[in-house]
Amino acid sequence: MAGWEDPDVDLLYRVNGWSEQAPQWFSSLLGFLSEYGVIFGLMALGLWTWWTARARADSVTAVAGLLWAPLGASVAYAVNYPIRELVERPRPFVDHPDLNVLVEGKSGYSFVSDHSALTMALAVGIFMVNRRWGALALGLAAFQGFGRVYAGVHYPTDVVGGFALGIAVVLLLSPLASALLTPLTRALAASPRAGWLVTARTADVDGSDGSGTAGAGDTTATIAGGHARTGPPPAGEAPGGPAGRAHTGDHPAPRHPNARV
Repeated sequence: MAGWEDPDVDLLYRVNGWSEQAPQWFSSLLGFLSEYGVIFGLMALGLWTWWTARARADSVTAVAGLLWAPLGASVAYAVNYPIRELVERPRPFVDHPDLNVLVEGKSGYSFVSDHSALTMALAVGIFMVNRRWGALALGLAAFQGFGRVYAGVHYPTDVVGGFALGIAVVLLLSPLASALLTPLTRALAASPRAGWLVTARTADVDGSDGSGTAGAGDTTATIAGGHARTGPPPAGEAPGGPAGRAHTGDHPAPRHPNARV
């Protein structure tokens, strides 16, 4: 294991040593966040990104990309298992029992960090859909990786390896995932019941509001090449009278048969 020593172990002791200088409640909180909190925070951020992506014009492809985020994280976790079994690197507290371990009950091999692979895969998946929320997700993933070293359950190289694995899986398999997931989200968007899962836009391309009726601006109807009036008749015109003929309400005076025209 000499190849793992020197800067990796030195950095491990330096970061983990901060946990002994910090208040106990702070170190316990950071250990909890590195184990559970960041992952749930990324899941909540992914749900919010999905909710806002439904209003986008490209909501079909955006939601497909967000579906790939947790699926890609699952693939990264599955790929990590044979790597850990092949490398067989013990946890840092096994070879260095004087570390301050903040998360109890950890077993199995150390390289690569499955938590780091999961969080980074989720963060990259969110970043590919929304840059603003994705930048926040990447920050959370980096914080989680720091917490694993701070808690004494991973070497720094375990975290770096997990980050690299999560990024590689999500980016390399993204074209295939998009080709498979986009038809699914497109079909969901066309569904009367499940369409809200993909899009929040109710307006159709023909200007209707999605209910099969004309829009609010279409208030007149064409009849025989003309337009029917819906308001009150003009002044001097009797209700129901023909347009352009004034009615005053008085009858014209009778004309004498011998009157000259």
